[in-house]
Amino acid sequence: MWEKELQVAIEAGLAAREEILAIYNQQFDVEIKEDNSPVTLADKNADLKIREILSRAFPSHAFLTEESEDGEARLKNDYVWIVDPVDGTKDFVARDGGFTTNIALSYKHKIVVGVVVVPLTGEIYYATENQGAYYRNNGVDQRIHVNDKTEDLTVLCSVFHSNDTERALIAKHSDKIKHVEKYGSSLKPCRIAQGLAEITYRMSAGTKEWDTAACQIVVTEAGGLFIEPDGSEITYNRKDVYNRNGYIVVNRKENILL
Repeated sequence: MWEKELQVAIEAGLAAREEILAIYNQQFDVEIKEDNSPVTLADKNADLKIREILSRAFPSHAFLTEESEDGEARLKNDYVWIVDPVDGTKDFVARDGGFTTNIALSYKHKIVVGVVVVPLTGEIYYATENQGAYYRNNGVDQRIHVNDKTEDLTVLCSVFHSNDTERALIAKHSDKIKHVEKYGSSLKPCRIAQGLAEITYRMSAGTKEWDTAACQIVVTEAGGLFIEPDGSEITYNRKDVYNRNGYIVVNRKENILL
């Protein structure tokens, strides 16, 4: 049902990749926004390119993007593109490769299309509602699934944003959690969707809709869970775009270790 939306989102993500790499491969300035987060010309150029491509294909759709001014008109639109042109700007600035481009479509507050592009490698994770999750590398697509592990677990932590609550949870469940790895941005949920890890925590209010929308549907279509710590579903196109309660991503419900 969402084939056109998926293909245009992938096209937009790959066009954004070109804009991002053009800046990544040269010296660039870093600005600090009002919320104390960094932004570069890569974020701005990629945002413009994504909006241009999506708007041309779907002129009636609304937008919620990290680098564009928000307005409440989107709340009255059933179709809203939720975009983070560079998820993991700190990783981009550090040139560690751990950043992504996130593009998702919300329909009536639920994500129905999600695309996560890894600009440095060209890898793509994508999913549409009820059609499964996929991973594309070097032009080859393969369907991906979470694994079924409940012991000897690997938890993925943020490179820049881990906190004491998350570290305490990992220590509390050291009988099951045996490995800790660090990855940036949406790479953490996508690796869980791919069966390469089992848990990631975000026990803070620091993320927003554009950080989670695209990777959430990749995880759920791969058979995993992407929920608030109390088990609530995360909905989208909200007036308050912050994920105030944080979230937990797991491969199986047995691994909701809190």
